[in-house]
Amino acid sequence: MTSQTIPVALGDRSYDVVIEDDLLSRAGTILASLSRGRRMVVVTDENLAGHLATLQGSLSTAGIDSEAIVLTPGEGSKSWATLESLTDRLLDLGVERGDHVVALGGGVIGDLVGFAAAILKRGCRFVQIPTTLLAQVDSSVGGKTAINSRAGKNLIGAFHQPSLVLIDPATLDTLPGRQVAAGYAEVVKYGLIDDPAFFAWCEANGAALLAGDPTARAHAIAHSVAAKARIVAADERETKDVRALLNLGHTFAHALEAETGFSDRLLHGEAVAAGMALAFGFSAARGHCPPEDAARVAAHLRSVGLPDGLAACGIDASGKTLVAHMAHDKKMDAGTLPFLLATGIGETYLDRSVALADVAAFLDR
Repeated sequence: MTSQTIPVALGDRSYDVVIEDDLLSRAGTILASLSRGRRMVVVTDENLAGHLATLQGSLSTAGIDSEAIVLTPGEGSKSWATLESLTDRLLDLGVERGDHVVALGGGVIGDLVGFAAAILKRGCRFVQIPTTLLAQVDSSVGGKTAINSRAGKNLIGAFHQPSLVLIDPATLDTLPGRQVAAGYAEVVKYGLIDDPAFFAWCEANGAALLAGDPTARAHAIAHSVAAKARIVAADERETKDVRALLNLGHTFAHALEAETGFSDRLLHGEAVAAGMALAFGFSAARGHCPPEDAARVAAHLRSVGLPDGLAACGIDASGKTLVAHMAHDKKMDAGTLPFLLATGIGETYLDRSVALADVAAFLDR
């Protein structure tokens, strides 16, 4: 694919998202202007040894020394313990406020490194190099950084924008199929939020994308990044109910993840898929969304192997139990939890009048 650069327009915090196959092998040339002639620290996980070698080789070719910090993969690393260990290691390596730490990995690495950068010496810089579809189309763009706590997912964090995002779609070639499918849920989300034509594109091309078709993959990544960049530029810190649209399905999803212990039993993207189907089902149950639209969403998710509800996630918890998880949601405001609901495909809205008892009853049904 040809190189594409998508700007995220945030004033003095603006940055570019560069998308290009095999970008990892020439990342050193791009990062040279950010290195300040100093060693760059790359944070990654144990599953990415091959990508790490490519990146460090590229940095070396560009005359940049590098040091790698390799973490345990998985959602469990988004923890206080790992954050403490990571920040101590970054301090031991002499990272300065003007340095750029490189996050090489999926959403877990990006969220963790971004949060570490936000708090290290009251804020240093970082670069996102996402290697999963979910991170490429969603979590690497927009500056949301966080770790999990016992109370729930992403409850400890900060807004901290990267200086640059480098997306190499070729890194998806080594990703397990289940991980690619989980990331695809976030692609579908952009169609469901406000772009019915893109959802129709997903219905026609989703299977090809998951099978590795490079044209479909490139289009999905670029379209998703552009959509998120537009929304983030309009509402960086989610204060205008615009960026909140990106949370479609996530209130349900985080409850499902909490119920499964934030484990590989249910990947984040799988939970988001089920959450979006539940959000449309709940909207239909309340009479706000045509039932056929809710059925269409669920059918497409099933067609690509993603879960469309509690049973498909292997969850038999009561509605009361799942709603108890939601009570810790970071979006809770004055005792009310806003929900992203829909009047149709591509027509979502924020509803602040939802009673959690009604959600629990719906989940029990």
